Amino acid sequence: MPVKRVLAEVAADLLAQGYSYVDVRSVPEFDAGHPAGAYNVPLVHKLPGRPPMPNPEFEAILEKHFPKDAKLVLGCATGGRSLRAAEMLMASGWTEVVEFAGGMEGARDPYGRVVAKGWRESGLPVEARTPGRSWEELKASKPG
Repeated sequence: MPVKRVLAEVAADLLAQGYSYVDVRSVPEFDAGHPAGAYNVPLVHKLPGRPPMPNPEFEAILEKHFPKDAKLVLGCATGGRSLRAAEMLMASGWTEVVEFAGGMEGARDPYGRVVAKGWRESGLPVEARTPGRSWEELKASKPG
């Protein structure tokens, strides 16, 4: 089954209905601002001077905190990583995964035209710190 992709307003509505936002961007990207209330579970780690590395704990940390039927909206910067993450999770049996096509910054075509508005440009709430939801805190905390 293909991944359901939604735009900013629909993603915000889903969050209001009880979905959780999982930001799959790297820790520095998340720390620079993320959707209010988001959890950070990076799909890849970006370290200075090194190529991006896949996060081997990605699915395990999600499973630690969410059952496979949890209602999740996945987002990244522009929609590429979150689409890949959603495909991976669905292939592993996750059933209520939705991908936010615009990401934090918005998706653009090769000519720079907006394909999907991002979270920021849609005027949706952004914060720099969500207690208990950073990558390090999720790794260290108990499930639930």
